[in-house]
Amino acid sequence: MQKYKYTAVNLQKEKFTGLFIANDEHDLAVQLAKQNLYLISFKVYKGGTPNAFFTLGTGKLSLNDLTTFCRQYAIMINSGMSLMACLECLKAQPYSTFFKQILEVIYEDVKGGIMLSEAFNKHESVFPDFFRSMIFVGEVSGKLDMVFNSLADYYETDAAIKKKTKSAMSYPLMLGGMTVGILIAMLTFIVPTFRDSLSSLQIEAEGITKIVYDLSDFVLENWKPILLGIFAIAAAAFLFGKTEKGKYFYDVLKIRLPLIGTVQTDLITARFARGFGLLLSSGMDISEAMESIIVVLGNRNVVERFKKARDEVLQGSSLALALQKYKLFPDMMIQMVSVGERTASLDEVLNRSCKFFDDRVETTLSSVTSKIQPIMLMMMGGVVGVLFIAIYSPMISIMTTLA
Repeated sequence: MQKYKYTAVNLQKEKFTGLFIANDEHDLAVQLAKQNLYLISFKVYKGGTPNAFFTLGTGKLSLNDLTTFCRQYAIMINSGMSLMACLECLKAQPYSTFFKQILEVIYEDVKGGIMLSEAFNKHESVFPDFFRSMIFVGEVSGKLDMVFNSLADYYETDAAIKKKTKSAMSYPLMLGGMTVGILIAMLTFIVPTFRDSLSSLQIEAEGITKIVYDLSDFVLENWKPILLGIFAIAAAAFLFGKTEKGKYFYDVLKIRLPLIGTVQTDLITARFARGFGLLLSSGMDISEAMESIIVVLGNRNVVERFKKARDEVLQGSSLALALQKYKLFPDMMIQMVSVGERTASLDEVLNRSCKFFDDRVETTLSSVTSKIQPIMLMMMGGVVGVLFIAIYSPMISIMTTLA
């Protein structure tokens, strides 16, 4: 027996599509004919994740598509539409080709009788673990509309924070790039030109001028090995980052580097507050929520310590004490968790604290940017100043001698 996806028409020339289990093409046509449907086309239905290559996609779902999907689904469910009607409407929306094909598969699977969460779980390489966990919680608790609304809020806020982070760091990175570019241009073009112009005057380079001249000669004579070395180091760092040890090492750096570590910690804290509060308010108990929230923390070092805290909670420790023991979050977060536990309203406390930690992330980003920019400008000014002195000091010496 084989499952087929078919297109057929009735006597009134109305077109129908659907799934049908049959022995072969002939059996499919016979079975449809018994329902006064006449087969036009068909194909074997596999129900797997579509190949992104044929849709010119990357095989990944954009955060914008996922957020829009959650928001629209929540609106439709709240308006009284059935689950199937929502899916049928959404798969016709202007999402990416890859996402639309996945929604088509999900629609057919749900139409065939499986749960919505099971249909999404068949595409675990596409949909985030947290998203799929929440769909299951929504179905079990009967709060699917609330879950989709909360997921839309979650992904919208998360996307906004990531955008602010990239925007805040773009200017310092640009200044760093400009500094390197100026240094290379000075050493490879300007310094040799000035040295050739002054060589006829038979002035011996001394001090910083000689150092810059020697550095320029070294760069010009060895630029190929230098480029090769930079490429090799970058490639080694990239490949190291693909290993588990490398990923863990970089994650440790992210939370321990000055300035940047503060931003990362606040980002993780905001994500935890929003996600954990969402899980608890959807009906999960603390132990299940601690298992599910791991996938949104986004840092292996934090995940490692969080698992230890989870184990202590399972053994009877309070959540606040476990989080404090492993120094997972700022003191403010620990205090809020403690208050929530004492008042049996942890989900409400966390949901209300989301805005506070979102604002804290933005404040921290602004603070870090305001500190990094002057440092980068000073570095750029220092590089340009040193090169300027090295280049023009011989000319100043000549002018002083002539005077």
